[in-house]
Amino acid sequence: MSLARVQFFSISLDGFGTGEGLSRDAPFGHAGDRLHQWMFATRWWQEMVGEPGGSRGIDDMFLRLHEPGIGAEIMGAGKFGYPGWHEDPEWKGWWGANPPFHTPVFVLTHHTRPSIEMEGGTTFHFVDASAAEALEAASKAAGGRDVRIGGGPTTIREFLAAKLIDHMHIVMVPILLGRGVRLWDGIEGLEKDYAIEAASSPSGVTHLTFTRRGV
Repeated sequence: MSLARVQFFSISLDGFGTGEGLSRDAPFGHAGDRLHQWMFATRWWQEMVGEPGGSRGIDDMFLRLHEPGIGAEIMGAGKFGYPGWHEDPEWKGWWGANPPFHTPVFVLTHHTRPSIEMEGGTTFHFVDASAAEALEAASKAAGGRDVRIGGGPTTIREFLAAKLIDHMHIVMVPILLGRGVRLWDGIEGLEKDYAIEAASSPSGVTHLTFTRRGV
């Protein structure tokens, strides 16, 4: 059965998945790269960018679950680009010519445009759809494999509110952002629907996994 999964989505101690003041020069606003420094230190990341070294251990192990079993991704407009990207016909995302998805990617946006085929098997499809409609389309494209719900926080929250996420991995980073976009707003009682486990890492982050009861 195809599952809807969130993988290693980072939030601050006060629940923010991105900072305030997003722009083309600041994809995460005032948060900068502080939510993701734990990831940059791993061997998985160093391999991604073609560099040697990096740590192993629990952080690296979780990151290596990024591709196995994933057949499609859904992301919000805010993950695909900076505020106003829809007015730039040349914008093709943050990731260069060969994005790290290697699957069909469905971008939720009110400003649709023709699909963009990239190197490495990634094709961006721009859809104006509800969470359920997008998941149905992505599941068909995934061909029986799982669908990654890639973020940002508003998109993940929308899928959680619709009770569409089967497994979720959240990384709690020991920083306080104070402002930005929070993940948990409006989804009180989420713990009733999921079995939750926590694992601490020597890097200082906490890995939280949520598995829908009965899955």
